[in-house]
Amino acid sequence: MATRNLAAADFTQTVLDNDIVLVDFWAAWCGPCRQFAPVFEASSEKHPDIVFGKVDTEAEQALAGAAGITSIPTLMAFREGVLVFSQPGALPAAALEQVIDGVKGLDMAAIHAEIAAHGAGEAGDAAADGAPTEAAAER
Repeated sequence: MATRNLAAADFTQTVLDNDIVLVDFWAAWCGPCRQFAPVFEASSEKHPDIVFGKVDTEAEQALAGAAGITSIPTLMAFREGVLVFSQPGALPAAALEQVIDGVKGLDMAAIHAEIAAHGAGEAGDAAADGAPTEAAAER
């Protein structure tokens, strides 16, 4: 599956409607973003079970701001509507595969239980206003 462009209008629904969503926040003027783009695209072809989304931070400034993007590229991973990984910087292919393996291997029952214990509704609200929460970030 190829990457798809995400905007504020479809970001939340994409995150909530798919098991795993990886999002690349980027800009055309960003050299490291241009270096990471083919790595991200190639990975999308290897993992048709995952949604690979791209957010152009220039075109979607409000979404990038709401997501707390301060450096690009930034990769975010959502699983079952929960932000489980967020890291700035261009990743090499092997590191991206490690992130994907880690996200696939998460015990989501435990994560949902932890979220429920620390504040009900965070999983469902992961991107309710177009901005991911920090729930379960970087596990």
